[in-house]
Amino acid sequence: MTSENIYLIGLMGAGKTTIGRQLAKALAVPFYDSDKAIEENTGVDIPTIFEFEGEQGFRDREQKMIEKLTQLQGIVLATGGGAILREENRKLLKENGYIVYLQCSVDRILERTRRDTQRPLLKADNPKENLQYLFEQRQALYLSCANFKIDTGVLKSKTVVSRILEDYRAVNQASQ
Repeated sequence: MTSENIYLIGLMGAGKTTIGRQLAKALAVPFYDSDKAIEENTGVDIPTIFEFEGEQGFRDREQKMIEKLTQLQGIVLATGGGAILREENRKLLKENGYIVYLQCSVDRILERTRRDTQRPLLKADNPKENLQYLFEQRQALYLSCANFKIDTGVLKSKTVVSRILEDYRAVNQASQ
């Protein structure tokens, strides 16, 4: 696999946007966030899409955006936490890039997201229960896609970035 693209997957709050921006800067390539790209494309935020179109409508938009973004070369892409739910998305990501699973404990994610009002799937009486369910539902899919897995709940972002780059470069070197 020789790819110029790095795709970040993982639950909301695992650090995909933060790590993605730092990776893109280190590699001097553009950074994309599929959720932000959907918002820019539609002119409304994700919670509004969920409200009017439901999760299904959002996932349709997300799939179209991932199709579009995986056509680009030399990018870092932070995907939405549920992007891997659709087989088509997993296929596109696997075929077009190096996939990093940013793993993080449910408790740490709750800590990071507790004041965030922009996460429709956490608007619940028991957000921890919701997150635990999402983790259990998605964990096997994240693992099945990932070229590399790293725990962002315990490591500093700088360390995460350098370890990702180390593995990414080794993999690309080996395949040349």
